[in-house]
Amino acid sequence: MKIQHFTDAPLEEVNVEGATKTKIRWLISQKDRAPNFAMRMFEVEPNGHTPFHQHDWEHEAFVLQGKGALVTENGEREFQQWDVIFVDPNLKHQFKNTGDSMMRFLCAIPHKNKKESSQNPLGGKEVNNC
Repeated sequence: MKIQHFTDAPLEEVNVEGATKTKIRWLISQKDRAPNFAMRMFEVEPNGHTPFHQHDWEHEAFVLQGKGALVTENGEREFQQWDVIFVDPNLKHQFKNTGDSMMRFLCAIPHKNKKESSQNPLGGKEVNNC
């Protein structure tokens, strides 16, 4: 079991090619003995975005603050605070802040598998809390 304030999770730069003005907090991960899912909070500054990428797992996101656009190969779809977002597996995508204030969203993903659990789902580098 774990209960903590979100600010107690370290705020880390997303140092993946294609990411701009984006930080991440690993709120719950395998390090916490979560067997199936990781919950992350992304903080994206105005004009910032995650990389345009794809992978074989889904994203389930909840927008806490701000507004933005989900960019895909099929175009852009706007979103705002309190929206929920489902990104299909293998869909190339990017979360982009289109507002003038911080955009924050929660994103839950499955652990790909036990052997790869220390890898960053945004790239091949290891992360501090996964």
